[in-house]
Amino acid sequence: MRNAFAEEITALAQADERIVLLSGDIGNRLFDRYKEACPDRFYNCGVAEANMIGMAAGLAMTGLRPVCYTIAPFLTYRGMEQIRVDLCYHHVPVVLVGTGSGLAYASLGATHHSCEEVGMLRLLPGLNVIAPADAWEVQGTLRAALQSPHPSYIRIGKKGEPTVHQATPDIKLGQALKIRPGSDIALLSTGAILPEVLALADLLQGEGLSAAVYSFHTVKPLDTAVLHEVFQSARLVVTIEEHSILGGLGGSVAEWKSDYPKLPASLLRLGTADEFLHVTCEQEDARFHFGLDAKVMLGRIKSRLG
Repeated sequence: MRNAFAEEITALAQADERIVLLSGDIGNRLFDRYKEACPDRFYNCGVAEANMIGMAAGLAMTGLRPVCYTIAPFLTYRGMEQIRVDLCYHHVPVVLVGTGSGLAYASLGATHHSCEEVGMLRLLPGLNVIAPADAWEVQGTLRAALQSPHPSYIRIGKKGEPTVHQATPDIKLGQALKIRPGSDIALLSTGAILPEVLALADLLQGEGLSAAVYSFHTVKPLDTAVLHEVFQSARLVVTIEEHSILGGLGGSVAEWKSDYPKLPASLLRLGTADEFLHVTCEQEDARFHFGLDAKVMLGRIKSRLG
Protein backbone atom coordinates (compact mmCIF):
# COMPACT_ATOMS: atom_id res chain seq x y z
CA MET A 1 0.00 0.00 0.00
CA ARG A 2 2.81 2.43 0.76
CA ASN A 3 4.39 1.73 -2.66
CA ALA A 4 1.04 2.49 -4.29
CA PHE A 5 0.91 5.75 -2.36
CA ALA A 6 4.41 6.72 -3.51
CA GLU A 7 3.60 5.97 -7.14
CA GLU A 8 0.29 7.82 -7.04
CA ILE A 9 1.56 10.94 -5.26
CA THR A 10 4.41 11.15 -7.79
CA ALA A 11 2.00 10.98 -10.73
CA LEU A 12 -0.43 13.45 -9.18
CA ALA A 13 2.29 15.94 -8.25
CA GLN A 14 3.61 15.96 -11.81
CA ALA A 15 0.12 16.87 -13.00
CA ASP A 16 -0.60 19.43 -10.25
CA GLU A 17 2.11 21.87 -9.21
CA ARG A 18 0.20 22.75 -6.03
CA ILE A 19 0.97 19.35 -4.45
CA VAL A 20 3.74 19.37 -1.83
CA LEU A 21 4.92 16.26 0.02
CA LEU A 22 6.10 16.46 3.63
CA SER A 23 7.72 13.48 5.37
CA GLY A 24 8.31 12.82 9.05
CA ASP A 25 11.83 11.48 8.49
CA ILE A 26 10.74 8.25 6.78
CA GLY A 27 10.30 7.09 3.20
CA ASN A 28 13.39 8.80 1.82
CA ARG A 29 14.21 5.97 -0.62
CA LEU A 30 10.49 5.37 -1.15
CA PHE A 31 10.17 8.87 -2.60
CA ASP A 32 13.26 8.87 -4.83
CA ARG A 33 11.14 9.11 -7.99
CA TYR A 34 9.04 11.87 -6.47
CA LYS A 35 12.14 13.88 -5.53
CA GLU A 36 13.56 13.45 -9.02
CA ALA A 37 10.33 14.68 -10.59
CA CYS A 38 9.50 17.42 -8.06
CA PRO A 39 12.72 18.33 -6.23
CA ASP A 40 11.39 21.65 -4.93
CA ARG A 41 8.21 20.15 -3.48
CA PHE A 42 9.54 17.62 -0.98
CA TYR A 43 10.35 18.46 2.64
CA ASN A 44 11.80 16.08 5.21
CA CYS A 45 10.49 17.65 8.40
CA GLY A 46 12.37 15.28 10.70
CA VAL A 47 11.04 13.65 13.85
CA ALA A 48 8.77 16.64 14.51
CA GLU A 49 5.29 15.54 13.49
CA ALA A 50 3.42 18.39 15.18
CA ASN A 51 5.62 20.96 13.45
CA MET A 52 5.13 19.17 10.14
CA ILE A 53 1.34 19.51 10.45
CA GLY A 54 1.62 23.19 11.35
CA MET A 55 3.92 23.73 8.38
CA ALA A 56 1.45 21.96 6.10
CA ALA A 57 -1.39 24.17 7.37
CA GLY A 58 0.61 27.28 6.47
CA LEU A 59 1.41 25.92 3.01
CA ALA A 60 -2.28 25.14 2.43
CA MET A 61 -3.24 28.69 3.36
CA THR A 62 -1.10 29.92 0.45
CA GLY A 63 -3.06 27.79 -2.01
CA LEU A 64 -0.84 24.70 -2.07
CA ARG A 65 -2.10 21.13 -1.47
CA PRO A 66 0.22 19.60 1.13
CA VAL A 67 0.34 15.87 1.88
CA CYS A 68 1.97 14.76 5.16
CA TYR A 69 3.34 11.20 5.39
CA THR A 70 4.73 9.23 8.31
CA ILE A 71 3.99 6.27 10.60
CA ALA A 72 0.33 6.40 11.67
CA PRO A 73 0.65 6.55 15.50
CA PHE A 74 3.36 9.23 15.34
CA LEU A 75 1.36 11.33 12.89
CA THR A 76 -1.89 11.18 14.83
CA TYR A 77 -1.15 10.83 18.54
CA ARG A 78 1.75 13.29 18.56
CA GLY A 79 0.00 15.74 16.26
CA MET A 80 -3.55 15.62 17.64
CA GLU A 81 -3.62 19.25 18.81
CA GLN A 82 -2.23 20.53 15.52
CA ILE A 83 -4.69 18.42 13.51
CA ARG A 84 -7.52 19.85 15.59
CA VAL A 85 -6.47 23.50 15.71
CA ASP A 86 -4.23 24.10 12.69
CA LEU A 87 -6.14 21.97 10.17
CA CYS A 88 -9.73 21.47 11.28
CA TYR A 89 -10.38 24.78 13.03
CA HIS A 90 -8.95 26.69 10.07
CA HIS A 91 -10.48 24.20 7.65
CA VAL A 92 -7.47 23.85 5.36
CA PRO A 93 -7.25 21.02 2.80
CA VAL A 94 -4.21 19.13 4.08
CA VAL A 95 -4.04 15.36 3.49
CA LEU A 96 -2.49 13.28 6.28
CA VAL A 97 -1.31 9.78 5.34
CA GLY A 98 -0.49 7.42 8.19
CA THR A 99 1.39 4.28 7.14
CA GLY A 100 1.55 1.03 9.10
CA SER A 101 -1.86 1.60 10.66
CA GLY A 102 -3.62 -0.77 13.02
CA LEU A 103 -1.38 -3.72 13.89
CA ALA A 104 0.91 -3.55 10.85
CA TYR A 105 3.88 -2.79 13.12
CA ALA A 106 2.90 -5.40 15.73
CA SER A 107 6.50 -6.62 15.92
CA LEU A 108 7.68 -3.22 17.19
CA GLY A 109 5.36 -3.09 20.18
CA ALA A 110 2.52 -0.90 21.41
CA THR A 111 4.26 2.40 20.63
CA HIS A 112 3.84 1.55 16.95
CA HIS A 113 0.22 0.31 17.11
CA SER A 114 -2.60 2.62 16.04
CA CYS A 115 -5.90 1.08 17.09
CA GLU A 116 -7.51 4.22 18.55
CA GLU A 117 -6.77 7.04 16.12
CA VAL A 118 -9.91 6.68 13.98
CA GLY A 119 -12.04 7.12 17.10
CA MET A 120 -10.06 10.21 18.06
CA LEU A 121 -10.01 11.84 14.66
CA ARG A 122 -13.60 11.30 13.58
CA LEU A 123 -14.66 13.59 16.43
CA LEU A 124 -12.97 16.54 14.73
CA PRO A 125 -15.34 18.73 12.69
CA GLY A 126 -14.80 18.71 8.95
CA LEU A 127 -12.14 15.97 8.83
CA ASN A 128 -12.48 13.12 6.34
CA VAL A 129 -11.38 9.82 7.91
CA ILE A 130 -10.39 7.28 5.28
CA ALA A 131 -9.16 3.67 5.41
CA PRO A 132 -8.53 2.11 1.98
CA ALA A 133 -8.57 -1.68 1.71
CA ASP A 134 -5.78 -2.31 -0.80
CA ALA A 135 -3.28 -0.60 -3.08
CA TRP A 136 -5.97 0.23 -5.66
CA GLU A 137 -8.14 1.91 -3.04
CA VAL A 138 -5.08 3.84 -1.83
CA GLN A 139 -4.80 5.42 -5.26
CA GLY A 140 -8.52 6.17 -5.49
CA THR A 141 -8.86 7.61 -1.99
CA LEU A 142 -5.75 9.79 -2.39
CA ARG A 143 -7.22 11.28 -5.57
CA ALA A 144 -10.54 11.89 -3.84
CA ALA A 145 -8.89 13.43 -0.77
CA LEU A 146 -6.88 15.85 -2.91
CA GLN A 147 -10.07 16.91 -4.66
CA SER A 148 -11.89 17.48 -1.37
CA PRO A 149 -12.04 20.99 0.14
CA HIS A 150 -11.78 19.41 3.61
CA PRO A 151 -8.75 18.14 5.53
CA SER A 152 -8.38 14.37 5.32
CA TYR A 153 -6.69 11.53 7.18
CA ILE A 154 -5.86 8.33 5.26
CA ARG A 155 -4.69 5.26 7.21
CA ILE A 156 -2.84 2.73 5.08
CA GLY A 157 -0.97 -0.52 5.61
CA LYS A 158 2.75 -1.04 5.39
CA LYS A 159 3.63 -3.38 2.53
CA GLY A 160 2.69 -6.68 0.97
CA GLU A 161 -1.06 -6.42 1.54
CA PRO A 162 -3.04 -8.53 -0.98
CA THR A 163 -5.14 -6.68 -3.52
CA VAL A 164 -8.89 -7.10 -3.82
CA HIS A 165 -9.65 -4.92 -6.83
CA GLN A 166 -8.30 -5.37 -10.35
CA ALA A 167 -8.01 -1.64 -11.03
CA THR A 168 -8.57 1.65 -9.24
CA PRO A 169 -12.26 1.79 -8.27
CA ASP A 170 -14.39 4.90 -8.65
CA ILE A 171 -13.97 6.30 -5.15
CA LYS A 172 -16.36 8.88 -3.76
CA LEU A 173 -15.79 9.83 -0.16
CA GLY A 174 -18.72 8.72 1.96
CA GLN A 175 -19.86 6.04 -0.50
CA ALA A 176 -18.96 2.46 0.38
CA LEU A 177 -18.03 -0.08 -2.30
CA LYS A 178 -20.08 -3.26 -2.63
CA ILE A 179 -17.54 -6.04 -3.07
CA ARG A 180 -19.83 -9.08 -2.98
CA PRO A 181 -23.64 -9.50 -2.90
CA GLY A 182 -25.42 -11.45 -0.17
CA SER A 183 -28.70 -11.67 1.69
CA ASP A 184 -28.32 -13.17 5.18
CA ILE A 185 -25.40 -11.22 6.64
CA ALA A 186 -23.76 -7.90 5.75
CA LEU A 187 -20.02 -7.68 6.45
CA LEU A 188 -18.88 -4.05 6.64
CA SER A 189 -15.10 -3.88 6.41
CA THR A 190 -12.76 -0.91 6.64
CA GLY A 191 -9.06 -0.86 5.88
CA ALA A 192 -6.58 -3.56 4.96
CA ILE A 193 -8.43 -6.39 6.71
CA LEU A 194 -10.80 -6.75 3.73
CA PRO A 195 -9.07 -9.90 2.33
CA GLU A 196 -9.68 -11.64 5.68
CA VAL A 197 -13.31 -10.51 5.52
CA LEU A 198 -13.66 -12.07 2.07
CA ALA A 199 -12.22 -15.30 3.47
CA LEU A 200 -14.85 -15.08 6.22
CA ALA A 201 -17.58 -14.66 3.59
CA ASP A 202 -16.36 -17.86 1.92
CA LEU A 203 -16.56 -19.73 5.25
CA LEU A 204 -20.07 -18.42 5.82
CA GLN A 205 -21.06 -19.59 2.35
CA GLY A 206 -19.86 -23.06 3.34
CA GLU A 207 -22.23 -22.88 6.31
CA GLY A 208 -25.15 -22.04 4.03
CA LEU A 209 -25.12 -18.32 4.89
CA SER A 210 -25.07 -15.70 2.17
CA ALA A 211 -22.84 -12.76 3.14
CA ALA A 212 -22.65 -9.40 1.40
CA VAL A 213 -19.30 -7.63 1.73
CA TYR A 214 -18.78 -3.87 1.66
CA SER A 215 -15.60 -1.83 1.77
CA PHE A 216 -16.24 1.20 3.95
CA HIS A 217 -13.15 3.06 2.78
CA THR A 218 -14.57 6.16 4.42
CA VAL A 219 -15.46 6.07 8.11
CA LYS A 220 -16.31 9.78 8.07
CA PRO A 221 -18.45 10.81 6.28
CA LEU A 222 -20.34 7.55 6.84
CA ASP A 223 -22.38 5.94 4.07
CA THR A 224 -25.76 6.06 5.78
CA ALA A 225 -27.61 5.03 2.60
CA VAL A 226 -25.88 1.63 2.66
CA LEU A 227 -26.52 1.34 6.39
CA HIS A 228 -30.27 1.88 5.88
CA GLU A 229 -30.20 -0.77 3.15
CA VAL A 230 -28.31 -3.50 5.03
CA PHE A 231 -30.09 -3.04 8.36
CA GLN A 232 -33.40 -3.56 6.57
CA SER A 233 -32.36 -6.50 4.37
CA ALA A 234 -29.92 -8.62 6.44
CA ARG A 235 -30.40 -10.68 9.59
CA LEU A 236 -27.09 -9.52 11.03
CA VAL A 237 -24.74 -6.62 10.23
CA VAL A 238 -21.09 -7.12 11.23
CA THR A 239 -18.47 -4.36 11.31
CA ILE A 240 -14.88 -5.59 11.01
CA GLU A 241 -11.80 -3.43 11.47
CA GLU A 242 -8.18 -3.52 12.61
CA HIS A 243 -9.04 -0.86 15.16
CA SER A 244 -10.68 -0.75 18.56
CA ILE A 245 -14.33 -1.73 18.71
CA LEU A 246 -14.71 1.65 20.47
CA GLY A 247 -14.93 4.70 18.27
CA GLY A 248 -14.05 3.30 14.86
CA LEU A 249 -16.38 1.98 12.16
CA GLY A 250 -18.23 -0.20 14.68
CA GLY A 251 -18.66 2.70 17.07
CA SER A 252 -19.83 4.96 14.24
CA VAL A 253 -22.41 2.44 13.07
CA ALA A 254 -23.62 1.79 16.63
CA GLU A 255 -24.12 5.52 17.19
CA TRP A 256 -25.99 5.84 13.92
CA LYS A 257 -28.19 2.81 14.62
CA SER A 258 -29.22 4.20 18.01
CA ASP A 259 -31.20 6.82 16.09
CA TYR A 260 -33.06 4.10 14.15
CA PRO A 261 -34.14 1.55 16.79
CA LYS A 262 -36.83 0.00 14.58
CA LEU A 263 -34.41 -1.29 11.95
CA PRO A 264 -34.68 -5.10 12.18
CA ALA A 265 -31.07 -6.33 11.83
CA SER A 266 -28.82 -6.61 14.87
CA LEU A 267 -25.23 -5.35 15.00
CA LEU A 268 -22.03 -7.24 15.86
CA ARG A 269 -18.79 -5.23 16.17
CA LEU A 270 -15.48 -7.04 15.59
CA GLY A 271 -12.19 -5.27 16.18
CA THR A 272 -9.42 -4.98 18.73
CA ALA A 273 -10.39 -5.14 22.40
CA ASP A 274 -10.19 -2.16 24.75
CA GLU A 275 -6.70 -3.11 25.85
CA PHE A 276 -3.04 -2.78 24.90
CA LEU A 277 -1.19 -5.68 23.33
CA HIS A 278 1.71 -6.40 25.70
CA VAL A 279 3.59 -8.79 23.42
CA THR A 280 5.55 -8.31 20.22
CA CYS A 281 4.56 -10.57 17.36
CA GLU A 282 3.73 -10.54 13.68
CA GLN A 283 0.58 -8.86 12.40
CA GLU A 284 -1.16 -12.18 11.73
CA ASP A 285 -0.57 -13.29 15.32
CA ALA A 286 -1.81 -9.96 16.66
CA ARG A 287 -4.97 -10.28 14.58
CA PHE A 288 -5.53 -13.78 15.93
CA HIS A 289 -5.05 -12.50 19.49
CA PHE A 290 -7.90 -10.05 18.95
CA GLY A 291 -10.13 -12.55 17.15
CA LEU A 292 -9.67 -11.01 13.70
CA ASP A 293 -9.01 -14.36 12.04
CA ALA A 294 -11.66 -15.62 9.58
CA LYS A 295 -12.29 -18.86 11.50
CA VAL A 296 -12.56 -17.08 14.85
CA MET A 297 -14.91 -14.47 13.39
CA LEU A 298 -17.03 -17.26 11.90
CA GLY A 299 -17.49 -18.66 15.40
CA ARG A 300 -18.50 -15.27 16.77
CA ILE A 301 -21.09 -14.82 14.03
CA LYS A 302 -22.54 -18.31 14.42
CA SER A 303 -22.80 -17.77 18.17
CA ARG A 304 -24.67 -14.49 17.64
CA LEU A 305 -27.05 -16.13 15.18
CA GLY A 306 -27.68 -18.90 17.71
